[in-house]
Amino acid sequence: MAKRNKETQLQNNSPLADNVHIKGAGLVQNEVITDTLTGNYMPYAMSVILSRAIPEIDGFKPSHRKLLYTMYNMGLLQGSTIKSANIVGRTMQLNPHGDAAIYETMVRLSRGNESLLYPYVESKGNFGKAYSKNMMYAASRYTEAKLAPICHELFDDIKSDTVDFVDNYDNTMKEPTLLPVTFPSILCNVTTGIAVAMASSIASFNLKEICETTIALMKNPDHIISDTLIAPDFAGGGYIVYEKEELDKIYATGRGSVKVRAKYSYDKKYNCIDITEIPPTATSEAIIDRIIELVKTNKIKEINDVRDETDLTGLRITIDLKRGVDPQVFMAKMYKLTPLQDAFSCNFNILIKGRPVVLGVKGILLEWIDFRLGCVKRRITFNLDKKRKQLHLLKGLSKILLDIDKAIKIVRETESESEVIPNLMIGFGIDEVQAEYVAEIKLRHLNREYILKRIKDIEQLENEIADLESTLSSDSKMKKIIIKELETVSKKYDKGRKSEVIYDIDDSYEEETVQTADYPVTLFLSEQGYIKKIKTANLRMSGEQKIKEGDKMLPEIECSNKDELLFFTNQCKVYKSKADDFADTKASVLGEYVPAKLDMADGEQIVYMAVLSEYTGYMIFVFENGKLAKVDAGAYETKTNRKKLINAYSSKYPLAQAVYIKEDTDIVLCSSSGRRLLINTAAILPKATKDTQGISVMKLKKTHKIESVHLYKQGEFEKEWRFRAKNLPAAGAVLSETDIGEQMTF
Repeated sequence: MAKRNKETQLQNNSPLADNVHIKGAGLVQNEVITDTLTGNYMPYAMSVILSRAIPEIDGFKPSHRKLLYTMYNMGLLQGSTIKSANIVGRTMQLNPHGDAAIYETMVRLSRGNESLLYPYVESKGNFGKAYSKNMMYAASRYTEAKLAPICHELFDDIKSDTVDFVDNYDNTMKEPTLLPVTFPSILCNVTTGIAVAMASSIASFNLKEICETTIALMKNPDHIISDTLIAPDFAGGGYIVYEKEELDKIYATGRGSVKVRAKYSYDKKYNCIDITEIPPTATSEAIIDRIIELVKTNKIKEINDVRDETDLTGLRITIDLKRGVDPQVFMAKMYKLTPLQDAFSCNFNILIKGRPVVLGVKGILLEWIDFRLGCVKRRITFNLDKKRKQLHLLKGLSKILLDIDKAIKIVRETESESEVIPNLMIGFGIDEVQAEYVAEIKLRHLNREYILKRIKDIEQLENEIADLESTLSSDSKMKKIIIKELETVSKKYDKGRKSEVIYDIDDSYEEETVQTADYPVTLFLSEQGYIKKIKTANLRMSGEQKIKEGDKMLPEIECSNKDELLFFTNQCKVYKSKADDFADTKASVLGEYVPAKLDMADGEQIVYMAVLSEYTGYMIFVFENGKLAKVDAGAYETKTNRKKLINAYSSKYPLAQAVYIKEDTDIVLCSSSGRRLLINTAAILPKATKDTQGISVMKLKKTHKIESVHLYKQGEFEKEWRFRAKNLPAAGAVLSETDIGEQMTF
């Protein structure tokens, strides 16, 4: 009995025993999945939208604001740069998302990275480049940073109660909800972000044009935006292709796209083109990769070489042209075929009072004006309260001037320190605040000269207070203050446009249709993947075909130079090419290595080459297990110029052989057991799916498999009926002695 009570006591002391006292613990409840999603996913989605990816009216996301405010508190508006690692560490007091995320934010805001038209961070060291994905930034312990001069426009008003402050994530510090920017920074720098079910993509505009547009809009709410705002302006420069209808759409709705072209110069001496500015959506590596791809597919034949010559002086992509190429015509072609011309998609989605809204330029500027009016009103109120308090103190001090000796006597004759303030209040008829101020005056300042100097400011303060009250009660006066600030910012920080606007352009380039010469050729493909194309007319004069040691030449194929070539590989892929893509050659050379020319993967080998004049007929795939798949050749035709198709045939079973037939015909399946099966492909229904598994056509024992397939030649078998089956699958027949003799001479 005692043992049982002890066990019960141990069970009750177990942590699991506590669950008995937790309401609902251990119970499985049925819940509607939509309620679960709403209760759990929606708060996450709203957090991402409101606190991560979408910028607010001051132009910043929370991560940007926390970083810049930390740098401001560190005194980095003046002085020299400090280590980035120091800044990152201090920022974690406001932003707990890790040093890597904070440093990446700093990198993008820096002048060295060249992401922003008006960078907020002055950088020292390697901060990478926005136009190159390979030019990575150095670690934070190696680089240095401080705030750029333009940040004065973000923080000069912040101590005048212009914006609200809230607790940081652990309630140990205060941080601003917005920054009191003195210009519409939201439209002066590119901002992109992807939230949940929504995104934001804001183009950058020239600071002077934005300030002029804002001023014009404050003076006239019906101002036409396009009269003062020409087009977006990007940090990377380039040419903006002016399309009035599209720009008006962006100005009105906040949605649309802007075409940006790369800027280039032609060096006549070296016959080369130097590209020095590219669209903001492109990188130098992407442009070069695309050019190389077009050269390999023979869509560009005017280039001798392309290389990246970017150095400390800036971006430069050099293209060496062939002799006689017109650079203007060539660049028109490049704009069409490469990212040298790209579109910046606009989606002006910003947070207005905690709510995501897509606005046009006019709508954003009106919201910013309203926001800035609020900041100015709060600043004036702050200064007004400050001056009123100062005036109140000076009026109390002026009463002391009437009898300084009396004030000294009251202080001297008061026995208790706590009675000094009440006695001064009674003696001079002043309130507690004024009495406290008088009592704190140093003994050396209790003279007529000091007091007279101080109370001289009373009249000036009264005039200033009256002026501030007048301004506070008039929106037009506050707008004049904002206009003056905008004019100052424009004059101080404008450095001209970086992106040049082009109006009349020749956009009529059409991709050249290359006429492929039509003449008979003979193709020679080896087992190891070397191909030779020899003109049939020259074949008589050719000697023995040269091949590598250990290689073997497959049967030759006569075709036209215009025919399509389909190379099926052992990885169930097909690579499409044309006979014209291979140069005419002769028997004494090895030929071109097809895997290298078509960029096949390592270890990928050609198992069959089909030659098609048009996409008619069928591809026959015979698998080692006796199955046969018949695929319509049209399944390999593509409307685009794709050169590689995956799942070209089924990968479920090992492939014995592939054969292309123009129309249904007799084929012979040969098994490892020595049996042959003669079937007509018309008995098999064609499939539109390339990787169909097919149907069983030949019965095989477990130890046997199909070894080869070939087209039937009339007279190949003495008794053809022996090998042709009425129903499939069939086992086929063994060759007779006569048939063996025929096979040997076939």
